[in-house]
Amino acid sequence: MSQKFSTLPTFDKLPQFHEFTGCAWDVWGKGDQLGTVNLLTDEVVKEAAEEIKSGKVVSLNWPIQFPHKPVFGRQSPRHEVISKYEPNKTINDDIIHINTQSGSQWDGLRHCGICAHDVMYQNTPADSFPRGHIVHDDATNIDPETIKLGIHNWAQHGICGRGVLLDLVRFFTAGGTRPLPYDPFTTHAITLADLRACAAAQGVSFRRGDILILRVGFIQKWYAVPQAERDGLQGKPETFAGIEQSEEMKAFLWDTHFAAVASDQPALERWPDPDGMPRMHQTLLGLWGMPIGEMFDLEKLAEVAAQTNRYTFFFSSWPLNM
Repeated sequence: MSQKFSTLPTFDKLPQFHEFTGCAWDVWGKGDQLGTVNLLTDEVVKEAAEEIKSGKVVSLNWPIQFPHKPVFGRQSPRHEVISKYEPNKTINDDIIHINTQSGSQWDGLRHCGICAHDVMYQNTPADSFPRGHIVHDDATNIDPETIKLGIHNWAQHGICGRGVLLDLVRFFTAGGTRPLPYDPFTTHAITLADLRACAAAQGVSFRRGDILILRVGFIQKWYAVPQAERDGLQGKPETFAGIEQSEEMKAFLWDTHFAAVASDQPALERWPDPDGMPRMHQTLLGLWGMPIGEMFDLEKLAEVAAQTNRYTFFFSSWPLNM
């Protein structure tokens, strides 16, 4: 562990930002643009590489065409294939138009800030970022203010370390022998007690810099239901299962010092959030700089983990370098 971050304050020692508990801006230093990715030091990555035993590789990327009708009002992905030299068909290009929030994704530091105070991570004014069509035509002369807090920072660092899967679906269904006691397509809180019980059942413990990955059940159900039900998610108010927005959950995520957290749900946290309870995105992204992964396809990973009884592994991810 880097000497700079060898000692980290506990959640209850972090200062408040207005009404929000747990502001970590000073932990990583003024001007920081990595957040909890700072925990993924050379030493942490090297130790995580010891998780490689069989050499088996599992992708967690859902195909970019899914879901065909995204939720939260986002545009559908569009994939075009063109022949470069008609009528010859041997040279082809692919053109992709997507909202990067429509499918498997990392929520970056520009995605969500502290809404009531119009600031992003590190107290950066929300109106300081350019909007619209962004063009950088000179790679040697890019204004750093126009790319501040961009996800390219994580891309150039890499989100690589020890992944820990908590397979809540398998835990709650006793390996598929009983029904899941909640509907991933409706509002339901995954509690801290649920996470701890699942970890204990799997025999896993956590260490600093881990990447926590939660299988809650969205993608499993998405494949199980008819297309009409999948598409119907776009036309109704969003309701999804996810982690609870409690102070105890925040303390657990911070004090365990995860580098990132992800799930197979469209929103990591239960949706919508209860009245009067601040949205967890604001704390994780806005106050800590913690990457939030959503709609990760965990079905194959869960299968391999169950077969091998191994729920920790080397995790490697590079967000878009943009």
